[in-house]
Amino acid sequence: MRHNKTINHLGRTSSHRQAMLSNMATSLIMHKRIFTTTAKAKALRKYVEPLVTKSKEDTTHSRREVFAYLQDKAAVTELFSRISEKISTRPGGYTRIIKTGNRLGDNAAMCFIELVDYNENMLKESKKATSKTRRSRKKTTTAKEEAPASLKESKPKVVVESEESTTQESESPAE
Repeated sequence: MRHNKTINHLGRTSSHRQAMLSNMATSLIMHKRIFTTTAKAKALRKYVEPLVTKSKEDTTHSRREVFAYLQDKAAVTELFSRISEKISTRPGGYTRIIKTGNRLGDNAAMCFIELVDYNENMLKESKKATSKTRRSRKKTTTAKEEAPASLKESKPKVVVESEESTTQESESPAE
C-alpha cells in the first residue's frame, strides 16, 4: 500500500531531485514552455505553482523565499515582474500539461508543461462552427431586383427525346 507516499522520487537522491526541479522551474519561468517527461512535469507542477502564488505579493520576504528555491536572479525578476502581472487575477492552476506521446528511445511518456496565460493559441477565441450545407443558398431580394427583367421572364426549355426519336419541347416547372 502507498499510504502517505505523495512525493515521486523520480529515481534520484533528494539533492539531485531538488537541483533538477529548481533548474526545470527556472527554465519554465524563462521560456514559458518546456518539453519533458510526464512524471517530471507532474512533479514540477507541485514545485512551481506555490512559487507563482508567492509572486503575487511582491515583498522582499517573498522574493527571498522564491530565490531560495530557484537560485537564479533573472528567473526571480521575470517571475515577479512579468508573470505576476498576468496571473494576478487567476486563483490557481498556473500550469498546463499537454501530453505529446512516447519517446522513441525508451518509450517514456512525454509532454509539454507551460504557463497557462502565455499560450497565444489557446487564448484566441475560437470561431463558432457554422454548419455547412450542400444546398445552394437562397438569393437575397436585392439580387433579384438587380437581375434584368428579360432573365426573370424567360424559362429554360427542356428537350425530351421519346422512343420514336421525335423531339418534344416542354417547359420546366416553375421554381
